[in-house]
Amino acid sequence: MEITPASLEWRDAYKLLVGSILPRPIAFVSSMDEHGTANAAPFSFFTAICADPMLICFSPMRRGTDGAKKDTLINIESTGQFVINIVSESIAEQMNDCAIEFAPEIDEMEESGLTKEASIKVRVPRIKESLVHLECECYQVQHFGDKPGAGSLVIGKVVHVHVNDELFNNGRIDTSKLQPIGRMAGNIFTDPLARTFEMLRKTEKR
Repeated sequence: MEITPASLEWRDAYKLLVGSILPRPIAFVSSMDEHGTANAAPFSFFTAICADPMLICFSPMRRGTDGAKKDTLINIESTGQFVINIVSESIAEQMNDCAIEFAPEIDEMEESGLTKEASIKVRVPRIKESLVHLECECYQVQHFGDKPGAGSLVIGKVVHVHVNDELFNNGRIDTSKLQPIGRMAGNIFTDPLARTFEMLRKTEKR
């Protein structure tokens, strides 16, 4: 099958992306509007950029119905701050509840039964039930279109990290205790630890 992306309706192009790039980690982003109302929403277009400076990025797409910006993006552009809450299997249901498009004045954390906890370096609350939090200041935002299917790239500079004590050992996070989940295509999620294997990285050709 040979496909030219420009010939596709955006929903079909989206299906190709999410069916090919997987499993995808989930950025459970908490943000806050200028009036202090908290917001939480998951995004599976998410990855790290570099360690020095410590930068991460995620991509909120435009709303599929009218091309409007999502509340998370509006909040970050307004306040310049957000928190990435890593999703463990224990909070998967609440994360999924926060994917609903609530009105801007609705606090998703309260609606889903999650607990807000004060951050250290940013005003945005973090999600207490998450085991790892990355407090971020907005480093850069780039926009790619303004219609349904378009999106933005949000780059955050990590200014503080919280790791649950039980996970942290000799500077490393114990993945088996974190129990992260990943996003597949459609309504399917995955436990990346269901089957793992080790392969040492080669340092030279033989």
